[in-house]
Amino acid sequence: MATPHRKTCRRHNIPNQAHFLTFSCFHRQPFLTRDRARTWLIDALRKAAVKHDFHLWAWVIMPEHVHLVLWPQRHDYSIAKILASIKKPVTNAALRYVYAHAPAFLDKMRDSPPRGKVVHRFWQRGGGYDRDLWSAQEVWEKIHYVHHNPVLRGLVARPEEWEWSSMRDYLGLRTPPLLPLDRTGLPVR
Repeated sequence: MATPHRKTCRRHNIPNQAHFLTFSCFHRQPFLTRDRARTWLIDALRKAAVKHDFHLWAWVIMPEHVHLVLWPQRHDYSIAKILASIKKPVTNAALRYVYAHAPAFLDKMRDSPPRGKVVHRFWQRGGGYDRDLWSAQEVWEKIHYVHHNPVLRGLVARPEEWEWSSMRDYLGLRTPPLLPLDRTGLPVR
C-alpha cells in the first residue's frame, strides 16, 4: 500500500534573507475571531521578535490564519524555532482558557491522529508556508498582499479599516502600534 503524500515545507535559513510566513488555525477554523486570541498572538509575536531578533515588516491576523513578513537579524536562525515561539504560547493560553471557561470547545480543537494519542490543537499541524523573499519587489508585493488580505476576503472595504494588521501603523493611524515594526533594512520600492 502506498504511503499517503504529506506536504512538506522546506525551510532555508539563509543569512540576511526576508521571509513571508503563513500559518493557519487547526482545520482552518476561525479561532482568531476573538480579541483575546488575537491579543495572545500579538503578545507572542512581540516576545518572539525580541527572543529571535527579527524585524517584523508586516503582519495581519485573519480569522483563521496569519501572514507575516519578517527579516531575521542573526546569521544563524531557525524559522521553525521562530514559529514555535509564536505558536506555542498561543496554544497554551487558548488551552488554559478553554479548560477553565469553555470545555465543550475542546471538541473543535481535538486531533485524533490514526496512530497516535489525542491532542488538542490551536494551529494546523506542520510548519505552514514559508517563502524566501529574494528581491525588493517580492518584499513589497508580500507587504501589499498582507495588508490587502482583509479587503480581498470582504472583511473591510479598505486595508486601514482592519484593526489586526500593520497597515494602520504604516499610515501612522495608531499610536503606539500594536506590534513594533522595525523597518530598518526594508528595501526601497
